[in-house]
Amino acid sequence: MNIQWYPGHMTKAKRAMKEDIKLIDLIIELVDARVPLSSRNPDIDDLGAGKARMVLLNKSDLADERLNGAWTEYFEALGCHVVKVNSKSGSGLKQINHVVQIACKEKIERDRRRGILNRPVRAMVVGIPNVGKSTFINSFAGKACAKTGNKPGVTKGNQWIRLNKSLELLDTPGILWPRFEDQQVGIKLALIGSINDEILNKDELAMELIRFLVKHYPNVLKERYGIETEEPFHILEEVARARSCLAKGGELDLIKASNLLIDDFRNGKLGRMTMEFPSKE
Repeated sequence: MNIQWYPGHMTKAKRAMKEDIKLIDLIIELVDARVPLSSRNPDIDDLGAGKARMVLLNKSDLADERLNGAWTEYFEALGCHVVKVNSKSGSGLKQINHVVQIACKEKIERDRRRGILNRPVRAMVVGIPNVGKSTFINSFAGKACAKTGNKPGVTKGNQWIRLNKSLELLDTPGILWPRFEDQQVGIKLALIGSINDEILNKDELAMELIRFLVKHYPNVLKERYGIETEEPFHILEEVARARSCLAKGGELDLIKASNLLIDDFRNGKLGRMTMEFPSKE
């Protein structure tokens, strides 16, 4: 299963970010807490060299809480300030202003020494498609100022949003990178909804999810669907039976069952789970 997706507007968006980065004090990077490494665009480290960094573990309510803590430690060890958030419910957002002030402490003090008072921190909000940037900005700002959607590619152009006297945000479109060298990255991004569903083979994707569940969260399939077997294809058939996914003639509709299983994962109906584990190194 070879997944690649890099539409043309992403090249243009990356060029715009390179220009805008000169104006920025802080990069706020949203990652999906279920796949914190795969949902980081590796280009951001180069673009943001020398800038203060904040990582928001978004959708942390859908991720394994034990691993949320481990990933927080991982990113802090890289020099990032970390906040666990749920952009939809607003959980964790109240901490952000305080953490911004800590992250930009040197810049604020440097301004003060120069006699520049109350210049707002300028932060660029970055993240891959469908990671929740627009929902975060809307929740954080308290009003719908960025378009939101549950499919990748809703925010097409950069826009400044003044939140208060001390903070301005630059929203950016979700961008991926031109090629996934590790196909497991592409599979994980497809599972969380960051790749256009229309280019995906959903039954193969569902099989990848089943293999992961059997290995790391073996009780989930039994609890959700009453399934005892560990053989991936048989599991998909059992999901189809359990959810009455039938095609004409009474045959099992495995595509429908695949979509249902993937949607259950994306919406947290399989329980809280994380698909990546911090390196022990």
